[in-house]
Amino acid sequence: MNKRLVLFACFLTVFVAYAVRYGYGILLPDMLDSLGITKTDAGIIFSSFLIAYTVFSPVCGFISDRYGSRWLLSTFVIAMGLGAFLMSYVTTILQASLFFALAGLGAAACWAPVVALAQKWTSHERRGMTISFIDIGSALSIIAMAAFVPFIVRKYDWQTGWMILGIVTVAAGILNFLVIKNPPGIVPPAEGNKPAPNKTAGGSLRAWLRSRKFWLFALGYLFTGVTITVPFTFLSTYAVQELSYSHAIAANVMTLLGVGAIASKLIIGPLSDKTGRLKMMVLCGLFIGLGALGMSFHYVATLFVATFIFSLGYGAVWAMYAAAASDYFDRASSGTLVGIWTIFLGIGLAAAPVISGWLADATGTLTWSFLLGGVGGILSVVLLIPLLTKKQYTITKKQAPNNTQ
Repeated sequence: MNKRLVLFACFLTVFVAYAVRYGYGILLPDMLDSLGITKTDAGIIFSSFLIAYTVFSPVCGFISDRYGSRWLLSTFVIAMGLGAFLMSYVTTILQASLFFALAGLGAAACWAPVVALAQKWTSHERRGMTISFIDIGSALSIIAMAAFVPFIVRKYDWQTGWMILGIVTVAAGILNFLVIKNPPGIVPPAEGNKPAPNKTAGGSLRAWLRSRKFWLFALGYLFTGVTITVPFTFLSTYAVQELSYSHAIAANVMTLLGVGAIASKLIIGPLSDKTGRLKMMVLCGLFIGLGALGMSFHYVATLFVATFIFSLGYGAVWAMYAAAASDYFDRASSGTLVGIWTIFLGIGLAAAPVISGWLADATGTLTWSFLLGGVGGILSVVLLIPLLTKKQYTITKKQAPNNTQ
């Protein structure tokens, strides 16, 4: 029962984290008009969230590995909810950037520590399936936002949307405090034991930084962040402002993205346990790259098809990188490693909204922004291909049993 409650809390944490992150893009068309901001300004606001997320992710990953996850996943999720709630009161770009940065700080605890905790409760054979189940929360949040946010905005306003997001997120943080426990055999110092020496902080970290494998994964993660952030920032705005779709049709596009992402998580995650993580990571990179490129064409059918292709890659890609940290490195330090990789991811995540927003303002169209995203996806694939050698894969298989409980 403890395991099920913990995994449910992990699922809910991911759900609210991505609801806050991607709720911004769905609320953005109304915020642009109300606040009188440019797309570059909108990119800066989103980047403030992602910069805070990036800076604090390694810290959160280290804390979760060394001290446990209960307090971390309670206080940081509550902070994220407070930042989202305060977004309902913004009147300037500075206020929006500060409050969304607070939400980003809280969100820093909602991926690396969550997947690390889930993996510590799960055997090696079920790791991909378990992480994919938890990661379904991110896809369901897109569907929920696409369904409820347009309704809330029509009936009330975008400020009410942020209020509701904030309240629900704070409630999730309180629930985390009540149900999250560390797996058997891992006792944080707060419960009376001195933590075991963390080899990651010294020798292992230096070994990672000298490893070609580490850098290929890290840079692939960076370009994955570029590709994924562009659609999630501007897809709704693109559909409404450039393609003249109604808000309802724009919401349907986002719903399709969420549905495709769920299918991806349910299929690619478990499949990766059998075929190998790298093959599925390359497939995900191709999907997100080609999908982003397809979004640049101004056609109704093309947008829906491209969005679905993009969703098939987006859905599983995060789980694949998280599982690869345990498969190719050290399971006990997976939270720290994913946190370090998140620095690279965050560079891509934070740079993409500003650059793509500036491109849109300079050219008068978001077409070039989606092309930028497509190039990022292709580059992530190019970086992973050298890891698909027989020698590298053999080493991974030999190391894998050492990661099991």
